[in-house]
Amino acid sequence: MKRNYWILVAACLIPVIAGCQQQATTNSSEKERQTMTKARSEQTNEPISSTQESISDTTAHFAAGSLLEAVSNNNLVSVQAILKSSDYPINETNNQGESPLLIATHKNYIEIAKALIDAGADINQQDHLSDSSYLYASAQGKTEILKYMLDKSNPDQQKVNRFGGNALIPAAEKGHLANVKLLLQDGQVNINHQNNYGYTALIEAVALRDGSSVYQEIITELLNAGADKSLRDNTGTTAEDYAKSLGYSEMQEILAAY
Repeated sequence: MKRNYWILVAACLIPVIAGCQQQATTNSSEKERQTMTKARSEQTNEPISSTQESISDTTAHFAAGSLLEAVSNNNLVSVQAILKSSDYPINETNNQGESPLLIATHKNYIEIAKALIDAGADINQQDHLSDSSYLYASAQGKTEILKYMLDKSNPDQQKVNRFGGNALIPAAEKGHLANVKLLLQDGQVNINHQNNYGYTALIEAVALRDGSSVYQEIITELLNAGADKSLRDNTGTTAEDYAKSLGYSEMQEILAAY
């Protein structure tokens, strides 16, 4: 009778033991599979799918205005993090119509501007004052940013500022010799473009400034590049006329030589 009892107990325990062994084997196999999957991913740099090890990077989501704020705060790390989000609107604007790139250009945040340009920011997008990053960089002497734009992007030469001027006119008028040279070297800007007042870059460099050495250099660069000194503004006045009326003898000599 006792022997039959133990036989019955053994018969009941065998399936249980077998089940435990099978589960242990399954767990061991699963752990081994996960380890091998992770190792393979690390070796091949391939992403691990959701059906494999659940180790995956998720794209961060940022609230609207985050990029504008990061740029305004000169926070390059935050800017770079936001730019990794493929669905973030890189050309978002504030209440003045300023884009992140325009803000970076205003403040001359060079590395941030470069990061935005590399990410595809629109250098031709204009704010409520008709300033674009390209036009502003040219006019305000942001030479390193301007050079990077010319190297990496395509300025729209049909876009003009609120005075109807192109990038070259204010660069010349404000005495930014380096920018004038960059724009002329690039060769895309219209050297004889006339703004709403009929001013060309050559006329403005003479008529609106003091005739000093930097402006003498600027008009020399313009003339060497083919600026037309015979063009007249809306009052019918040429660059030479202005040089004479203002008593800029050095400029008169330079203009007379062309």
